[in-house]
Amino acid sequence: MSEALNKVSATPEALALLAEIVADHGPVMFHQSGGCCDGSSPMCYPEGDFILGDSDVKLGEIGGMPFYIGGAQYEVWKHTNLIIDVVPGRGGMFSLDNGRERRFLTRSTVCASPDRGNR
Repeated sequence: MSEALNKVSATPEALALLAEIVADHGPVMFHQSGGCCDGSSPMCYPEGDFILGDSDVKLGEIGGMPFYIGGAQYEVWKHTNLIIDVVPGRGGMFSLDNGRERRFLTRSTVCASPDRGNR
């Protein structure tokens, strides 16, 4: 597993939902995968309930909770900064935001590529 510079942040709404979840479940972790289902939705698990692989990359933390991304997905998104937001709806089946009628959503902004400089 590798670690990127802090490439993830959260909106105030996401931090508020995260605080609710942590109050109910204790420390959590996030994982962003490139799966076919809920590809733009990060999954929120109780800390340690998701087994990380060697190719997973830690992007940083939001609300003091670690945020990881799958290695293949990182290769696609490595030139972006992720912004975790909240929208109405149901979270992923195994995600702790499920059943709250609000779910986390990943948005992104393009950042400068180390290969291209700051153009």
